[in-house]
Amino acid sequence: MQGALWKMSAVAQAEAVRGAHVSALELVDSHLDRIAEVNPQVNAVTQLLAERAREAATQTDRRRAAGEALGPLAGVPFTVKESTAVEGVPTTFGTERFRDLVAPSDAPPVARLRAAGAIPIGHSNIPTLILAGMHTRSELFGDTVNPWDSSRTPGGSSGGDAVAVATGMAALGLGNDSGGSVRVPAQFCGVAGLKPSTGRFPADHRVLGSDDPGPASQILVTDGPLARSVGDLRLAYEVLAGTDPRDPRAVPVPTYGEALPGPVKVAVVADPGGHGVHPAVRGAIETVADALRDAGYDVREVRDVPRMDEALEAYGRITVTEFAPTWPVVRELLGKGGDRYIAMAMEQTPPASADEFMKLMGTWMTIRRSWAEFLDTYPLLLGPSFTEPPVEPGLESRDRAGRDRVGSGMRLCSVTSFVGVPGVAVPTGVVDGLPLGVQIVGRAFREDLCLDAAQAIEDRLGVLTPVDPRVGGRAD
Repeated sequence: MQGALWKMSAVAQAEAVRGAHVSALELVDSHLDRIAEVNPQVNAVTQLLAERAREAATQTDRRRAAGEALGPLAGVPFTVKESTAVEGVPTTFGTERFRDLVAPSDAPPVARLRAAGAIPIGHSNIPTLILAGMHTRSELFGDTVNPWDSSRTPGGSSGGDAVAVATGMAALGLGNDSGGSVRVPAQFCGVAGLKPSTGRFPADHRVLGSDDPGPASQILVTDGPLARSVGDLRLAYEVLAGTDPRDPRAVPVPTYGEALPGPVKVAVVADPGGHGVHPAVRGAIETVADALRDAGYDVREVRDVPRMDEALEAYGRITVTEFAPTWPVVRELLGKGGDRYIAMAMEQTPPASADEFMKLMGTWMTIRRSWAEFLDTYPLLLGPSFTEPPVEPGLESRDRAGRDRVGSGMRLCSVTSFVGVPGVAVPTGVVDGLPLGVQIVGRAFREDLCLDAAQAIEDRLGVLTPVDPRVGGRAD
């Protein structure tokens, strides 16, 4: 049975450990064996925490033997993005400069997963400083490979976690998302991912010092889990939600809201903003719309989402303005070539003046209000996480056309991050050897509605992973 443990869902793994059907140590060792087999091909796990994980598993087994109650994620291995702190381990951001930046404590989401019994098994790869592009390639660890097709990117910036989960090296991945960094790699790797509402999960992104970042970084960046099934994603959501004194933004909102009267309305927008969508992605959205109708949802095609282009312009202007003062130092850290993605953004979008920035903050609220009104009518929105199948690695850093193409592809992710609402990426099937998926967007703090709809989709369309890497070609 041990050889198959890594294939089990996180829910099943935790149940097996709590029920003494397997030991936590056996479970961890099964994943370590899988990492040894697969990671040399895909390069997703960067800093392997083998001995620490085995010790944590041994402690879990001792607590169970002593009759202690174990948590909902007892023994479940998870990966952690290289930008998120794990106590006693360097938080490298994928750059040589931070190779020895040892974290003094766990980041809040890592601490919450640990408290639920989960075990960090390794850090996972990211683009250098999370800023070198969408493709997961870092100065310190190199390229991460999409297990479905080595000529396609796994996405990013949480690409290492998506690949680790998709290939069975971990049951869960802990990424973060400020414009698609969980949802895009989830689509590209055939797994599920959750970007929660702003304020749903506590976080502390003061990794490089004692100062907090500016308002855009505070509001846009949300930690979020990746998993192979919606049930596992739901369990991680329940564990991660809550408050923490380190994060005054996190609010004590119930994890499950009141049931809505009648069939839940779902707005369908296959081509947000009217900028184009690949036929395969449009087909996936149509398939999901039919699946939701079959599940009893009131599915309606609508003309468009609110203020798409205005939101994208404001998002870009606010983030560039906040980023501009540190750009000379960051550019040096990114190095030659690694700076191209952000450099093109800085050239295309000039920083705002103080007066302009104040006006942009008002525009931000106006856009959020428009979305709140839209989602008051349609509690759920069905649309693409990325408007194309997985693209080639580094497209966004090649030239302006490539950058614009990628930015357009993830536009619904960017705007929904900007307005702070939740989104669940869910796989829909395989076309031409590559996974496809969609996202379900919901009202603020109604992740439960998104997860319910994603579960209905999964029940009808199935789960795509775990997969064995096809480094020389596409997966079957």
